[in-house]
Amino acid sequence: MGRLTEAIKHLLIINILFFLATSLYGDQMYQWFSLWFPKNENFGMWQVVTHMFMHGGIMHIAFNMYALWAFGSPLESMWGRNKFFFFYFSAGLGAALLHTGINYYHFNEGMSALVNSGLTESQVLEIISEGKYSPSWYEIAGKGTIDNFLSAYNTPAVGASGAIYGVLVAFAFSFPQAELMLIFLPIPIKAKYFVPVLIALDLFSGVTGYGIFGQGIAHFAHVGGAVAGFIMMWYWKKNQFNKNRWN
Repeated sequence: MGRLTEAIKHLLIINILFFLATSLYGDQMYQWFSLWFPKNENFGMWQVVTHMFMHGGIMHIAFNMYALWAFGSPLESMWGRNKFFFFYFSAGLGAALLHTGINYYHFNEGMSALVNSGLTESQVLEIISEGKYSPSWYEIAGKGTIDNFLSAYNTPAVGASGAIYGVLVAFAFSFPQAELMLIFLPIPIKAKYFVPVLIALDLFSGVTGYGIFGQGIAHFAHVGGAVAGFIMMWYWKKNQFNKNRWN
């Protein structure tokens, strides 16, 4: 944690510009740049990148940008700008991939139940694309299945958190003895223990639906970013790539 490095500075600027534009144009920005489910008419391939610069509120962006600076700066100082950019966006793509994969699971589960009840897939898509659904669907597949199905289709993902979870994993790899604290548990914990516990809590929340950190959080995006970060760090450590700067 220290000076503002080059890659971090550029990421902060882009995130802030996106946030200001979202404050001005609101729904249009969310429609264009959030990560929508691929079957949703709002989906665009560019969103696997642009969603990393979108945030849902001042606290959302403030927390993410602080974490980016605090944990990303020492990594960029060690790796260099290009390697950090590669790592950051790769972790963000890993987050988008797992998040979308889980959404496909929930979507297909709900769609299969509805199609088996006599509806066609095109009928279901037409109904939910209009923001509607039938209460009778809960009798067909159960509340949890239908809620997850509708959420997968209708709820876009925003935020840099997935990429930042990858950064947290890299930080724990590189500075395992650094002491960190949770806001609600102000006890110093070494990074090599803190980060795995944080990821485990997200995985628990994603699997059970119990919102330890609050509601409306894309827990599997966090886990996806962490997994992508772990794979890259493991590979680089195994091949000694950490000794090289990519400038």
